[in-house]
Amino acid sequence: MTPISLYSVLVLQFLTLAISGMKPKPNIVLFLADDLGIGDIGCFGNTTIRTPNIDRLALEGVKLTQHISAASVCTPSRAAFLTGRYPIRSGMTGHGGGHSVLIWTSASGGLPANETTFPKILKEQGYATGIIGKWHLGLNCDSRTDFCHHPLNHGFDYFYGSPFTLVNDCQESIPSEIHVAFKKQLWFYAQLFALTLATMVAGKLMNLLSVPWKVIFFFFAFGLSFFSYWYMAYHFYRNWNCILMRNFEIIGQPMNLETMAAHVTEEAKAFIERNRDGPFLLLVSFLHIHAPFFTTEKFRGTSRHKLYGDNIEEMDWMVGEILDVIDQEGLANNTLTYFTSDNGAFLQGMEPDYDLRGSNGIYRGGKGMGGLEGGIRVPGIFRWPGVLPSNTTVDQPTSLMDIFTTVITLGGGRLPKDRVIDGKDLMPLMQGLTSKQHHDFMFHYCWEYLHAVRWHEVNSNTVWKVHFFSPKFSPEGSGTCPKEKLCSCSGETVIHHVPPLLFNLSNDPSEEYPLSHESTLYSSVLQTIQQAVTNHNLTINSVPRQLYGSKNRWTPGMQVCCGTFPFCSCDKED
Repeated sequence: MTPISLYSVLVLQFLTLAISGMKPKPNIVLFLADDLGIGDIGCFGNTTIRTPNIDRLALEGVKLTQHISAASVCTPSRAAFLTGRYPIRSGMTGHGGGHSVLIWTSASGGLPANETTFPKILKEQGYATGIIGKWHLGLNCDSRTDFCHHPLNHGFDYFYGSPFTLVNDCQESIPSEIHVAFKKQLWFYAQLFALTLATMVAGKLMNLLSVPWKVIFFFFAFGLSFFSYWYMAYHFYRNWNCILMRNFEIIGQPMNLETMAAHVTEEAKAFIERNRDGPFLLLVSFLHIHAPFFTTEKFRGTSRHKLYGDNIEEMDWMVGEILDVIDQEGLANNTLTYFTSDNGAFLQGMEPDYDLRGSNGIYRGGKGMGGLEGGIRVPGIFRWPGVLPSNTTVDQPTSLMDIFTTVITLGGGRLPKDRVIDGKDLMPLMQGLTSKQHHDFMFHYCWEYLHAVRWHEVNSNTVWKVHFFSPKFSPEGSGTCPKEKLCSCSGETVIHHVPPLLFNLSNDPSEEYPLSHESTLYSSVLQTIQQAVTNHNLTINSVPRQLYGSKNRWTPGMQVCCGTFPFCSCDKED
């Protein structure tokens, strides 16, 4: 190579490095609320709950008005969020006779190891990756220490928070919400078993029963094992499931709810400060505002909506504290900030004294209600000063799954080529570089059943939505399912719509006025959607179910424990 050619190559390399150095990879901060309704915050229409910090994000950024979660409950929604794929593709869906979400920390189900998450790809691109708060995507596979589903085995460098979720049982002073009806049945069967055993023993002693003693002993041993199993599972539920971890270590069992808000906030701020040189990805996955709406004393009684409003206003304060650190460190102009919720608000309480309901605004339904709009339409806000426009609204359908593709593209990573990715890159849409519709079709599952489908018809700029199934409310017209449980996705408690219901969401976002199934427009739209469903089904492969059967059951040998089993108690928090 001649000196001139060598000089040209060096100059080209220098210019390439200089240009790439002008645009460093952005930091990414994702706020994910738990069960927050779209009608619960000010920038989406609420006038009675104070959310100035979340509203500030919308004022300084882009607000998505048709932002849709992939499920109306948390575990499948969060799986889709991290993988950019419908949860049915990874087996992270419920099933009839099972549960909608993971229900034990000792269950073997969880986000499969062969799923690719966006933190895993960004970590390969040099990002420091952390998750603070709720996980709820599994812990172990085969033993209490393999941690195959743990956040650190799905691309995160650092984890501080709960591997499970917040439930009423985590607070001793209020009624349980886990298997309430089943526990009542269990108590009845325990009494029946005791009465039957006493009758058998008495009959044998009085020579009125010819059954051998070994049969009676076997009956006793079987019953004792069965009822002891369930008694332990529920008696120690708080200690075994309401856990605080730092990375792989249990540091609170059960966790101290009084300090959680402050510690989550400080951990998030500390992560940003120690990674200020970037690039970093931080997922702040709030325990707010899931029941029991535990709120620290500073915020209790300060809102107009009891503990529910207090909890939201505390979460908004947490958002503000973290935003302040981003600004103080001079990182705002190089940080993409995002706020959303995993699903809509829960509209039914477990007990009358705790019937604290959120708001899904004008949208029908809520958490756990299949494809109804109130359970899947969630707030979506992005801020990136100098890159995204401020005080802007995007009205096209978007998805939580889009975060996967968006942040990987921004971070310089490559999307997996060996699987279907359902998420799209949001940046061109939010920057106003394209007016093309983002999603033609979106599929709304409840468990593994397809309940509804929406179609964005670009020619008329109309969003259509077909419902094949919907929950059967009890009492009729109440807008909720029976208390003590989520709505079912199949069986007698679900309405099968034949013919399907069709709504024009653009004119009827509350889903109140279905089109006549005798109209030509109805037939045309339904035919288009049914063809899309056929095409979609061809992309769905059979995979192991992660939330069903033995994969979502308390397994004693896999119970993580700090201290002496079964009491499992410790407090290592500094």
